Amino acid sequence: MARLVLGLMSCTLFVAVNGLYSSSDDVIELTPSNFNREVIQSDSLWLVEFYAPWCGHCQRLTPEWKKVATALKDVVKVGAVDADKHQSLGGQYGVQGFPTIKIFGSNKNRPEDYQGGRTGEAIVDAALSALRQLVKDRLGGRGGGYSSGKQGRSEGSGKKDVIELTDDTFDKNVLDSEDVWMVEFYAPWCGHCKNLEPEWAAAATEVKEQTKGKVKLAAVDATVNQVLASRYGIRGFPTIKIFQKGESPVDYDGGRTRSDIVTRALDLFSDNAPPPELLEIISEDVAKKSCE
Repeated sequence: MARLVLGLMSCTLFVAVNGLYSSSDDVIELTPSNFNREVIQSDSLWLVEFYAPWCGHCQRLTPEWKKVATALKDVVKVGAVDADKHQSLGGQYGVQGFPTIKIFGSNKNRPEDYQGGRTGEAIVDAALSALRQLVKDRLGGRGGGYSSGKQGRSEGSGKKDVIELTDDTFDKNVLDSEDVWMVEFYAPWCGHCKNLEPEWAAAATEVKEQTKGKVKLAAVDATVNQVLASRYGIRGFPTIKIFQKGESPVDYDGGRTRSDIVTRALDLFSDNAPPPELLEIISEDVAKKSCE
């Protein structure tokens, strides 16, 4: 009998530390394989808890989080990420401790940290407040990202010369191109990326003009386009890589100002420019043409 009791206690402990939520809950379990589809590409407001099963604070939050999910069912999506198991997903959103709660609103690429109380009532109040803001954003015609879609960065015509690339468009635009590409891999929540953004945009416009479009500046949201991030071994943000036809990509390790970026781009343009045409002077017309 003692062995049976001990066995049941062990099983209970195993369940407790290996999963705080089940399929019978209204909490949606999120993983790297479904996060983009469920959250980023969704028009719904999402509350997402990043937790670790062994974390005491997370265990105490669990019943409240379940109440929140039930109360907000069909109104606001409530999800949970086992960030101990899926550390890459937690890392993408800068999760440093447990539990971390983020609100994914109108701009899915820039979630807000929830800093309020840990009771169901407090969380529901915050969710409804965020929902009201989401509706106001839609009424005002504001959303997240470039005009090209949900996967972009902040709005503004100044970003028009930065080409937004995705898992689906990268190969056709970059690898099949004769042009030189400088590609920034970024994360929307990354402070260094936000600091780089205006410099990158200004450089893109200047480089486009000076190279006649032969050197292009682009950006990839590595938190969304994880196939590309994995392919090119992106471990930190921002990471800038240079792609040239027939060559392996190389890292750009220069300065992060507009001037630094433009200088490197013009060097690449010069290195890849075709040699000048040599004309044999056989007549006065050819001589005049060669001097023009």
